[in-house]
Amino acid sequence: MNLTPTLVIDAHLSLSPLLKYHFTYQATILLNSPLLILSSLSLSLAKAFLAILNLVNKALKIMALLLFLLVLTVSAVSADEDAFVGVNIGTELSDMPHPTQVVALLKAQQIHHIRLYNADRGMLLALANTGIRVAVSVPNEQLLGIAQSNSTAANWVSQNVVAHYPATNITSICVGSEVLTALPNAAPILINALKFIQSAIVASNLDRQIKVSTPLASSIILDSFPPSQAFFNRTWNPVLVPMLKFLQSTGSYLMLNIYPYFDYMQSNGVIPLDYALFKPLAPNKEAVDANTLLHYTNVFDAMIDAAYFAMADLNITNVPVLVTETGWPSKGDSNEPDATMDNANTYNSNLIKRVMNKTGTPKHPGVGVSTYIYELYNEDLKNGPLSEKNWGLFDAQGNPVYILHLTDSGSVFANDTANQTYCTAKEGADRKMLQAALDWACGPGKVDCAPLLQGQACYEPDTVSAHATYAFDTYYHQMGKTPGSCDFNGVATITTSNPSHASCVFPGSDRNGSLLNSTIPAMDSKNSASPSEFVYKNVFFMANAVISVLWIAVLL
Repeated sequence: MNLTPTLVIDAHLSLSPLLKYHFTYQATILLNSPLLILSSLSLSLAKAFLAILNLVNKALKIMALLLFLLVLTVSAVSADEDAFVGVNIGTELSDMPHPTQVVALLKAQQIHHIRLYNADRGMLLALANTGIRVAVSVPNEQLLGIAQSNSTAANWVSQNVVAHYPATNITSICVGSEVLTALPNAAPILINALKFIQSAIVASNLDRQIKVSTPLASSIILDSFPPSQAFFNRTWNPVLVPMLKFLQSTGSYLMLNIYPYFDYMQSNGVIPLDYALFKPLAPNKEAVDANTLLHYTNVFDAMIDAAYFAMADLNITNVPVLVTETGWPSKGDSNEPDATMDNANTYNSNLIKRVMNKTGTPKHPGVGVSTYIYELYNEDLKNGPLSEKNWGLFDAQGNPVYILHLTDSGSVFANDTANQTYCTAKEGADRKMLQAALDWACGPGKVDCAPLLQGQACYEPDTVSAHATYAFDTYYHQMGKTPGSCDFNGVATITTSNPSHASCVFPGSDRNGSLLNSTIPAMDSKNSASPSEFVYKNVFFMANAVISVLWIAVLL
C-alpha cells in the first residue's frame, strides 16, 4: 500500500488574487529511506502551509478593508436617504428675485432641498457649490419632443443636467407635471419620455445619483378612504402599470401632489378642518379603516397610505412615495374662508414637524415621507382665484408671510421661516441668575459684549435683562442654534420675536441676501455636491485605488 503524499499547486490568477490549492494523496509503498522521505514530506508541507497562511492573511486584510469601505459607503447612502422637507420655487411673480437672492434666502432658512419647474440656467448656476439638492423638471410643453426622439432627450440631459453636475447637486428629474390630469392627450407618450430621459442619465453614468419620475395628481387615486380600498383610476392603467414598473426597475419613487386643502373644500363638510390641518383629534374623532383597523388622524397620512394600497392593487409593493407638492393658501376670496394665514401656518408647521420627526403613516409608522412644500414665494401673476396667488412662505422681497411654529423640528427651517428664532432672557427670571449667566456669556462663552458698553448701540436699555438677551442671543447664533445653546441654567428661552431695537441689531436679523453676481443670469434666462455626495464618490475612489495597489502587491 502506497502512503507517500504529494502536493499539487495550481495558481489561477484570472479573476481572484488568491491561489487555489489542491492536495492529492497517492498511495505508494516506499520501503527504502523512510526517514528521508518523511523529512522531505514535512519540509514540503511546512512550506506549503506557510504559503497558505500568508495568502489567507492577505485575503483577510483585503476583506476587512473592503468591509470597512462598504460600511462607509452604506453609511453615506443611508444618511442620504433620511426624509426631508423641501420647497417648490415657482416664477410667476411680477418682481421675481434674482437667482442669487433666492439662493441667499434658501441658505439663510437652511432649506436643503428644492424643486424647480424647469431647468433654469441662472438658478442652476446660482445653486452651484451650495450643497442644496435640486429637482429639475421637463416642462409639459417639452414632453412631445423628448418622447419622440432619444437624441432630443439626450440633448436635454446634456444641457440641463450634465453641464451643471456635480457642482449643482441635481438629485432628480421630474418629467412633466400632472400629465394624466392636466395634459391627458400626452399621457400615451409619458412612458417614452421617462425612458428616454433615463437612458440619457444612464449613458452619463448618473443613474445612481439622479432619479427620474413624474409628479401625479392625487386625484387619480379613487375610493381613497378607507385607504385599504384605494385604487388608481383604471382608465390610466395602460400608462400607470408600465410607469410603476419603470419606477420599480430604476429604484425611483412615485411622485405625488397631495392637497388636503382641496379635499377639504370639495368634501361639503364631510372632512373636518382639524383633520385636514393635522390638529390633534379625540380618539372618537379619528377615522378608522375597517379593513385594517388602522386609525387616521389627518388627510395627508390617509392619502399617502391610499397611494401604497393603490400600488399594491397593481402588484407593486416596493416603490416609495415622494410628495412633490403640498401646502395651504394664506389668503382667498370670500368663498374661500379657510384660506387664512393661521391655517396655512398650522398646516405647514405641523407637516414639517411630522416629516422631520419621522412620524410616518399608520401603514408605515416611523418612516418619514419626504415632501416639498408648495411654495417658496407668493406668485401674484397666477391665474384663478385669490388663493392661487397665496401659497407662498415669502413675498418677493423675502419677507415671511407668516412665522412658522417649529419647536423640535430639527435643523430645517430652524429660523422659523423668517430667519428669526432668537434667544432671550425669560420674563421674570431671577436677576442674580441673569447676571451670572450674562457674566459667563461675556467671559467663558466668548461673546463679544462690546456693543453693551456705555455709548454703544446696545447699551440702552441699561438693564440686566436687556443686556443678557443680547449676550444670550449672540451666543445662541455663534453655536449655530444647537439644542441646549439657549438655556443658561433655565433663565433663557427661544422666541420668534426679533429683540432688535433702534440701532441695536441682533444676530440673524437680516432675512434676505441682496448680493448680486452679475455673471449669473436672471431667472427664466434664455441661456438656458453636497458633502454626502462627495463622501459617496470619494469612498469608491479610495476603494478602487486601494484594491488596485493590493492586486499589484499580490501579483508581485
